[in-house]
Amino acid sequence: MQRPIPWFWILLGLLLLLAPGPAGRFLIDLLGSLTLLLLLLPVLFGVAGFVGWQILRRRLRTCAVCGFSSLDLEVCPACGTPFAVSSEQSPLGEGAGMASRSAPGSGEIAAADATIDVEVVAVEDQSA
Repeated sequence: MQRPIPWFWILLGLLLLLAPGPAGRFLIDLLGSLTLLLLLLPVLFGVAGFVGWQILRRRLRTCAVCGFSSLDLEVCPACGTPFAVSSEQSPLGEGAGMASRSAPGSGEIAAADATIDVEVVAVEDQSA
């Protein structure tokens, strides 16, 4: 047996929504707030995740000897090499070991310091 449609409750709900009384306003405000919360919650989680990732990235240090990444330690947990506190170290620690790997007089240039000039040359069709 099918249940009858609850017309009384539907009409009462519509009357509350359309009525200018405090109960209707409260119901509309509640529905609007819940809708905004459901729409903005993913955005808020995304912003919180992005800020958290940036904070984590700034605290991450990479060992110049073995390349192991760790968080705010004095020595590398993998090889025991002390982290050098210097002004040239990037927030991620990337590239900090590049200058220390090559000796100053070895003639090698660090990749971060190199510039490559590229010239554009027109190629003509060589079909014979």
